[in-house]
Amino acid sequence: MAEECVFCEIVRGEREAHVVLDGPDAFAFLDTRPLFKGHALVVPRAHCETLAELPAECVGPFFGEVQRLSAAMESVLGAAGSFVAMNNRVSQSVPHLHVHVVPRNRKDGLRGFFWPRQKYASDAEAVEYAARLAEAAGPR
Repeated sequence: MAEECVFCEIVRGEREAHVVLDGPDAFAFLDTRPLFKGHALVVPRAHCETLAELPAECVGPFFGEVQRLSAAMESVLGAAGSFVAMNNRVSQSVPHLHVHVVPRNRKDGLRGFFWPRQKYASDAEAVEYAARLAEAAGPR
């Protein structure tokens, strides 16, 4: 399964992505259809489809990286907070565990579960967002 997984291809460097975090426990990259600019996906390096499949000893380290990225969004993007979410099978567009970490601000238009997607103005803008978040998240 992992050979045909888009997210595994990204982790292995076989598919392009704007990398935000590259650590031993997690890998994060910008969502190509972000709710807001800076919206990132955090995935475990090893393929697993759902949270239930993530080995228990990996849960803490994995979510530690999610926590670091969430804090980075506030410090470098000026976000007032963040939205952190995960689907398991239902509404999971790629069958590889992934956590959405989305920068949020009051009155940003995000309501309920009908979320308008945005695009980066250019690849250069996406590169700049990824670099800012990567620098703030720092090396592990």
